[in-house]
Amino acid sequence: MTQIKTRLIEPCQDAYSYPLLIKNLLETPLIYSPDQEIVYRNLRRYDYKTFGQRVKQLAAMLTRLGVKPGDTVAVMDWDSHRYLECFFAVPMMGAVLHTINIRLTPEQLIYTINHAEDDVILVNEEFLPLLSSVKDRFETVKQVVLLTDSAEMPQSDLTFAGEYEDLMADTAPEYDFPDFDENTMATTFYTTGTTGLPKGVFFSHRQIVLHTYGLMSGLCAYEAQASVNSSDIYMPMTPMFHVHAWGMPYLMTLLGTKQVYPGRYEPEMLLKLIVTEKVTYSHCVPTIINMLVSSPAISQLNLEGWKVIIGGSALPQGLCKAALEHGINLYSAYGMSETCPLLTVANIKPHLMEKSVDEQVEIRCKTGLPVPNVRLEIVDTKGTPVPHDGQTAGEVVVRSPWLTQGYVKDEAKSQELWANGWLHTGDIGVIDDEGYLKITDRLKDVIKTGGEWISSLELEDIISRHEAVTEVAVVGVADEKWGERPLAMVVLNDAFKDKVTEADIQDFCMGFVKSGQIPKYGVPSKIVLDAEIPKTSVGKISKKDIRAQYN
Repeated sequence: MTQIKTRLIEPCQDAYSYPLLIKNLLETPLIYSPDQEIVYRNLRRYDYKTFGQRVKQLAAMLTRLGVKPGDTVAVMDWDSHRYLECFFAVPMMGAVLHTINIRLTPEQLIYTINHAEDDVILVNEEFLPLLSSVKDRFETVKQVVLLTDSAEMPQSDLTFAGEYEDLMADTAPEYDFPDFDENTMATTFYTTGTTGLPKGVFFSHRQIVLHTYGLMSGLCAYEAQASVNSSDIYMPMTPMFHVHAWGMPYLMTLLGTKQVYPGRYEPEMLLKLIVTEKVTYSHCVPTIINMLVSSPAISQLNLEGWKVIIGGSALPQGLCKAALEHGINLYSAYGMSETCPLLTVANIKPHLMEKSVDEQVEIRCKTGLPVPNVRLEIVDTKGTPVPHDGQTAGEVVVRSPWLTQGYVKDEAKSQELWANGWLHTGDIGVIDDEGYLKITDRLKDVIKTGGEWISSLELEDIISRHEAVTEVAVVGVADEKWGERPLAMVVLNDAFKDKVTEADIQDFCMGFVKSGQIPKYGVPSKIVLDAEIPKTSVGKISKKDIRAQYN
């Protein structure tokens, strides 16, 4: 790298070096929106002023329980006001927030608790049996705090330091959040891969603050089909344990929006909250929006003006069209656990807004445009950038100030992630001449048949356009002649279950062969019509489980 001579700034000796700390995200809404509401299901609501006091109260309560800067506080809860309080109080006091995936197996759970060196665990009563099953293997846990919406203490063989609200009630809302190095670890969580133990991802205060402003610039600043601002009413439909609910609670708190936390995701409760609380902005994986769009109740509701960002998996064009028909302003964003997660948003550029609905759907379903401070490239196997022609594919690599710097206690995997100074996503994609990224597949999900690569995502997108299909997953299965052949697992709409066959789906795919969109060998050799497709712990389609079932 070329060395250049620069001129460094000599600060005044008394100048204050402003650290990028999470506590500073909370200052603005307490000035601008102290009376705005935070809502938890139909159980609790309070204003931002109360929220600010409860954040101090929680930090003071945790201090009474022995939590010190550098300690780790873990949370096992549904999306709630309590979780939002932990998002701020725990890292603001200099401790580390461990957001536990509540759908882990007992073996994965105890591994992450011990690997993260959790000192205190806050656990919802619904997860007591799971936590109890591993309590005898705790290595560092000193205290367990009960989270409950009930007035009665549940039966459990766990020993509790107390119940959350009772402990809060006994604590004065007085806490002076200190300044410290902005590179201090703020959060950690564990991402499960196809093999091996979960990998610990971590983020600093600096990274989370910069990511929050990255979200603001990507979602709020550009003229496009949708924009988010302080007048929106926000409800997450991505679990708060999953990459900080994509970092959105930090942004929504900074903006001072009304926030609605739904607890456990139940279709009826989600739809009820959307209507009664007048929710205008959410985010989720495709399976969640598919669940809602498929619900009979949706036809009775007016969802005009509800903006929903889809991430975690590719957004099929068929699902996007179905959502738009119900008035849902649906579009994609892209990132991963290791990237905090935002990298791109499928904002439609102003000059493309004149295109037809079908053409706009294609743009909405692309992976999107890089947000400010994300540098994104497509590289070949030698690490050389390839042309942005919409055709030449390669691996997506990125640089940004909010990417994780590695995996917790795993130097080898960290070096693999950051080979040659770029974070390697493991995704294959193309960039077109407008700058839009389109992920064509995961490296591990590309179907290699007859010496050619077939995109499982492209096949899923095509099959999703059939009027009878509500959900689809495509994987490669072993084939003696071709190496691999595509297999499609399809869930049909109830109205078509006795009318559409496997052959009908294959014939539908053949139409795209005739138009030249896919080769003949891209038509799935086997279609499996099923009532349900296997999912991961965060609601994504689990292709490893499908491959294991049919290989």
